[in-house]
Amino acid sequence: QVLSLVIPSQLQRVTHRALHRLFHTRSCLFVVLHVALQAAVFGEYTWEVFVYCWELQFHLLPLLLPYLLLAGNLGCFLLCSRANPGTVTKSNAASLVKVYAYDGVLFQRGLVCPTCTVEKPARSKHCSVCRTCVHRFDHHCVWVNNCIGACNAGVFLLYLLSLTATAGAVAAVTAAFLIQVLLLSNIMHGTYLDAQGQEQPVEIPFLVQHLFLTFPRIVFMLGFVILLTLVLGGYCCFSLYLALTNQTTNEWCKSRRFGGSPHLPSQPRDRPLGYKNIYSKGIWRNLKEIFNPPTVLERKKK
Repeated sequence: QVLSLVIPSQLQRVTHRALHRLFHTRSCLFVVLHVALQAAVFGEYTWEVFVYCWELQFHLLPLLLPYLLLAGNLGCFLLCSRANPGTVTKSNAASLVKVYAYDGVLFQRGLVCPTCTVEKPARSKHCSVCRTCVHRFDHHCVWVNNCIGACNAGVFLLYLLSLTATAGAVAAVTAAFLIQVLLLSNIMHGTYLDAQGQEQPVEIPFLVQHLFLTFPRIVFMLGFVILLTLVLGGYCCFSLYLALTNQTTNEWCKSRRFGGSPHLPSQPRDRPLGYKNIYSKGIWRNLKEIFNPPTVLERKKK
């Protein structure tokens, strides 16, 4: 019994240590996985879907669209992964402190990062993976092996949009090919014999089974890219929401964790104070700030 308790605890510690090492140290593992998945999808798309569609005389532009989107996505990926996200150093900390005002709730004035030993500008956070403070910290993305901060948030948004569009374009062309195959075979108007020997009209489950038996790799790839499009689409909508409201993922999570913001020193204890995003300047100015981050504090005109 003692041995049976010791082994699971050791396994749990080893698993925890492996996960911590995987997600809390800079590693190219997810970058390699990311490239491998794209290579697998486009390999299947090129050698089967593109060739079949070409034989069926599909228009060339829709067939080439996934490649064009892939080129843009790879460009955004390289820029996002190699760019300086906005590292806070002793030489630029004093100037970055003046960029954003402290809201007194999520960000307090005068706090010093114990690791970097620099005053923390508002909207910054120390990344334990990159081991540095990042200005307007959003999150650390393992898929690009870099932090997302003030200097690469715009490129990261374009990367997400292009990746979603690429997956959606591959899914659309693949689905169009399979539908065309069904139309040409005229199987949709046919019948089949069930297990009891009775004649049944062809329905969607039968069509899916038929396509899977005829084109197993293509159907599997289509299911994967559809799922990927839905997941990435949801994340894109969330990222656009954050961009249009001038929030970061870090700030959004912190504001939800607070539930209600703590009392400011100037506020009485019995007076509740709700969190308010002071950095939003309107939809268009918020979106502009993502691609052109401010370098000085914008003061209100008197």
